Amino acid sequence: MIERIYILENVDPVTFYGVNNSNMQLIKTLFPKLRIVARGNVMKVIGEEEESELFLRKIREVEKYCEEYNSLSEEVILDIIKGKAPNVIKQENLIIHGMNGKAIVARTENQQLLVKAFEENDLVFATGPAGSGKTFVAIALAVKALKNKEVRKIILSRPAVEAGEKLGFLPGEMKDKLDPYLQPLYDALQDMIPAPKLKEYMENNVIQIAPSLLCVAGP
Repeated sequence: MIERIYILENVDPVTFYGVNNSNMQLIKTLFPKLRIVARGNVMKVIGEEEESELFLRKIREVEKYCEEYNSLSEEVILDIIKGKAPNVIKQENLIIHGMNGKAIVARTENQQLLVKAFEENDLVFATGPAGSGKTFVAIALAVKALKNKEVRKIILSRPAVEAGEKLGFLPGEMKDKLDPYLQPLYDALQDMIPAPKLKEYMENNVIQIAPSLLCVAGP
């Protein structure tokens, strides 16, 4: 008997384990010769070496699927462990899969042009009326590049433009004063990245959000 440790690095454990740990219970059922203990993002596996190696190989495949699609079902787990390719419905103009597997796509012609321009150029400027999806699509493209390891860091910037109120007189610390202006960026990120992973990214400055213009009026 040997003991092996597997760490879930790129997925939300809650999504991976399933509601009421249903996914984890299924995995244990599919590997009856192993003793599997899961806590947080760490799984401890005890059993014969050959069976443990098979388990680790299959779990990597399951984690990779969960990372890409931000969702995991019992059907997918069964397919992967039994060596079948999961049934995936391809979405036209897909950028990434957001929370709960929601497909984030370039819906309009101009959004599709923005995606194409991003793929072909190092620097892209997008202009358009409010609500046309400029911010959301741009963040989706940035998150996709981060997940694909094409970039190591994302810095999101948005003008902190006063609209009647004075930032210096708003309550709270500097972050509290700026959050109302940066909220659309937070909302988009929360639609695409599991909360624990997003918190980790922001604490480690892998994702940074900063105002591009700051005018603070003192007392």
